[in-house]
Amino acid sequence: MAAPATEPSAKAAGRARLGDLDVCRLGFGAMRITGDGVWGEPDDREGVKAVLRRALELDVDFIDTADSYGPYVSEELIAEALHPYPDGLVIATKGGLTRAGPGSWHRDCSPEHLREACEGSLARLRLDTIDVYQLHAVDPRVPYAESVGALAELRDEGKIRHVGVSNVGLGELAEARSIVPVVSVQNRYSISTRDSERVLESCAREGLAFIPWFPLDAGAVEDSRVPEVARAHGASPMQVALAWLLAHSPAMLPIPGTSSVAHLEENVAAAALELSAEDLAALDG
Repeated sequence: MAAPATEPSAKAAGRARLGDLDVCRLGFGAMRITGDGVWGEPDDREGVKAVLRRALELDVDFIDTADSYGPYVSEELIAEALHPYPDGLVIATKGGLTRAGPGSWHRDCSPEHLREACEGSLARLRLDTIDVYQLHAVDPRVPYAESVGALAELRDEGKIRHVGVSNVGLGELAEARSIVPVVSVQNRYSISTRDSERVLESCAREGLAFIPWFPLDAGAVEDSRVPEVARAHGASPMQVALAWLLAHSPAMLPIPGTSSVAHLEENVAAAALELSAEDLAALDG
């Protein structure tokens, strides 16, 4: 894709609300700034810190992470690169998953673990209050109300400003909202994976942000109509996939992640890509 005439800006995506917080509708997901398998240190620690700083230069003001990314590495790098944080930067993190090794993920959403996880995130991120703290999963061994209730208590104590939930269906979302105000849902979603469409629609109706994880599903994108639309716009397929997400629902708050400055700039440039009605019809077909 030819270099844009002006520097890309996340502002082109418009704005999103997370309770009383206002952010650009294109954020940054910090899972990929860790090592392989989302485990351990990245190969280029200074390089990924440069990515984080560049994201802010491109007007990204919402960063999503989790204590399980590394584990702990992603949160530590965010603090090293960006603290003291500029006004307006919103950092969201998550608790409820533990790690035993690369590619290994286990659920622990017990109130005891969630409290410990939140305290650890506060320390690593060098914060007194986490802007958005998300329950990372549903743990079948723990009543969901107990897990959400633990976050409600942390919110009451001032350690969490807003609560989000992740990997939920409509039932869990309704149960969580009956316990504590919820500002966001983070579920897997992309142009090729739309199992959470009804949850997305609920978020749009209720004024919640919908944060799609794995938003670029590269292999499936390449086998779809996306490359054809991308060629027509002189864009990359990944940029079209992001532009489609932004056009598909006003609730959408994509958080594409990368450990490359060039890839970051390409992702942010997608905020200004306007798809026509014909493009959207082809991609939805």
